[in-house]
Amino acid sequence: MSFGENLQTIRKKNQLSQEGLAELLGVSRQAVSKWELGEGYPEVDKLLLLSKTLNISLDSLLGEEKATPVSEEGKAPGTIRIVSPHEGVILNAAKVTRSQQFKGGKNSPRFALYASDGKEQSPWGAQNTFLAWYRNLEDVTKEIAAIQAALDSGAASYTLQYSVKCKQNLFRTIED
Repeated sequence: MSFGENLQTIRKKNQLSQEGLAELLGVSRQAVSKWELGEGYPEVDKLLLLSKTLNISLDSLLGEEKATPVSEEGKAPGTIRIVSPHEGVILNAAKVTRSQQFKGGKNSPRFALYASDGKEQSPWGAQNTFLAWYRNLEDVTKEIAAIQAALDSGAASYTLQYSVKCKQNLFRTIED
């Protein structure tokens, strides 16, 4: 398979749209489309970021053989790769946790979602990684249930669906 075919295959296995991958890489959707059509190649720094983001070796991504994600071979049982397109985070998670409700202004998110790989990385327990912001308890609860359903069905990855895009405004986080 060509680089473009490998890229498209692995992108779809990670349940990413061209637009979602473009956002994670800091390029346009058209650039990703051209790469997949074989009309060009990304710069070396973008190739390295692609490899890291999609968890695939450069040999497999650029080679003639069919691309297979590294994580399919080395993914721990009971984990799922979670993609947070608004925050540019991809990680293998064994556990997700929501925050308590935050107080804030009218346009401020009320909840945050965190994930950990379940490994004890410090004397204080597993390290949590911020995944996304949520408008209300209903949305973050639906997200957690959807992640659990994907995990129960044996899905390799899950892309967050109910999060909101936010930005920093002085000392506050507000919806974008």
